Amino acid sequence: MINETFMRILNIDLNTSKIRIDQRADLMPYLGGVGIASKLLEETMHPELDALHPDQPIIFAIGAGTWVFPVLTKTVAMFRSPLTNELGESYAGGRLAMTMLMAGYDAIVITGKASKPVFVSIKNNDIAFNDARAFWGIDSEPTGQAIRERLEGGGKRSIIRIGPAGENQVAFASVCVDSFRHFGRLGLGAVMGSKNLKAMTVTGDRSIPIHDTKNYFKVYQQIYKKCTTTDMMQKYHDAGTAIGLRSLSVSNSLPTYNLKTTTYEHADDISGEEFARKNLVRKVACTGCPVGCIHIGMYRREFDKGHEYEAISVPYDYELMFALGSYLGIKTTDEIIALIDEVEETGMDAISAGVCLGWATEAVENGLIDESDTLVPLKFGDTEGYLKAIRYLSKGKNKFYRNLGKGSKYASSIYGGADFAMHYAGNETPGYHTGYASAVGFAVASRHSHLDNGGYQIDQSVKEVNPEDLVSKIFFEEHDRCMVNGIGMCMFARKIYDHQTIIEALNSIGWNLTEQDLEQIGKRILRTKLRIKAKYGFSQKAVRLPKRFFETPTMHGVLDETIVNQMMKLYIAKANDMMCEPDPVLETLAAEQKAATDKVAAVKTATKAGVEKAVAKPATEKAAQG
Repeated sequence: MINETFMRILNIDLNTSKIRIDQRADLMPYLGGVGIASKLLEETMHPELDALHPDQPIIFAIGAGTWVFPVLTKTVAMFRSPLTNELGESYAGGRLAMTMLMAGYDAIVITGKASKPVFVSIKNNDIAFNDARAFWGIDSEPTGQAIRERLEGGGKRSIIRIGPAGENQVAFASVCVDSFRHFGRLGLGAVMGSKNLKAMTVTGDRSIPIHDTKNYFKVYQQIYKKCTTTDMMQKYHDAGTAIGLRSLSVSNSLPTYNLKTTTYEHADDISGEEFARKNLVRKVACTGCPVGCIHIGMYRREFDKGHEYEAISVPYDYELMFALGSYLGIKTTDEIIALIDEVEETGMDAISAGVCLGWATEAVENGLIDESDTLVPLKFGDTEGYLKAIRYLSKGKNKFYRNLGKGSKYASSIYGGADFAMHYAGNETPGYHTGYASAVGFAVASRHSHLDNGGYQIDQSVKEVNPEDLVSKIFFEEHDRCMVNGIGMCMFARKIYDHQTIIEALNSIGWNLTEQDLEQIGKRILRTKLRIKAKYGFSQKAVRLPKRFFETPTMHGVLDETIVNQMMKLYIAKANDMMCEPDPVLETLAAEQKAATDKVAAVKTATKAGVEKAVAKPATEKAAQG
């Protein structure tokens, strides 16, 4: 908490409908965000239990500078992933981070399983467990509308909820946050569904005093001006991440037709420029961000015969355009938006949904499965078939869709086609096949995401492949991004928040950090994540990449598997060295805690001895008198 020397944690037990609020000074060395979420997950995790066991925790946490500075808008969720069976980590913008701050919580820890579907409403210290049986089975957006109608306003509110995919525990089910944002990857929606938790609302209205207002406003204005008057974030407001699709296709980096190729003949037709020309209707921003990078596209959907249409507004970005566009051979922007809408209403991660359907389409082509499995024709470019398949997938319509709902790695282990099931350690491939840094970066990343270490960007910034240099860059980005995720930063602002800016910002609201502190915080968080992964049974040495990654060209040519394996070994060595490094801050904290514990124990011993002596004295005196 700002101006405090502790983190304030709300613990919610769905089994008993009881809460507990902790004030944890020992979490301060983890900064906030992913730092405290990782530590809380390590404390409450159950490695011996299935990812969907009721005792497994969900942790939501906000950053050390959340909402107090521009573009620090992210909330992190951490859990055991039902998709990979190891570390689950996902981020969302919207209003959630702001409302958690204004309600007075750095983190929320949820455990147990409700006896019936519920939605939990949090308003400052008032926590209510509401009956959600009427919402069970309803799509994501109608659920949000119903909750808004039921709950009275007041303060600032965020609503997160799951769709049918989460209820049916699809391993890559997502969580919708305030309609346009999502906890997408790794299956948080399934974990919520396993707990009968349909939704959660957070409302806060407390004020937050700033002690050093002069310095704070000075730093704030500097950051705000960088966001709004320079070109550092201009592209995110203009056409957004969608602008990169065409250039990735030109440079042999756009996953297409289940990664059979990395160039797409219809790239111009589904480019960011084409989306802007045909579909873009407005841009919105997460609360606390002056940029406005959320691009809303609209298309007309025919809902009945007789020219009955409705206008559908859906957020789009590059990852959705790749996964539900080029990857499936979709040729128009309207069709992509229709697929995005169906994925988001049913509540699934768009990347995993698209990549799983890409594998299924090729499995049909190769005769591994047929229409008796898929229930509809699956062909690259057939939007109508994919729309029906998405709904079947979210509901686990038959055995095939239930197996596909566990991810491409699992489905290919049942039906075959592992060589073209495109995943990294169980997490479906992001939209970049750029070279060695992307392949290795995804494979070694703590959650196997493109955002963990930005390997794809490293590929685009180098001309020659130097394995040692690439690994060093990947490793630095991995622990450095742990630190920036501790302040709650949107990754689009990484040029804005260099280390000096982070130090000035946090120190203006009561921290006392140095450059060395930032490095140590990043490594401290990464060490915590790696310990969690090890406890879950993950072994980096056991990771094997599908054959197609080494067959389809990248901007640096076809990848050599020997070089990829060499780079992974170099990364493992660096990670092992880091795990052995001492952490003076935690060592000092442990020593102080031990001293405090010893002091309490000594007081108890002395008190006990005094009581025993006091009891023994009358008996001795009585004996003497006798």
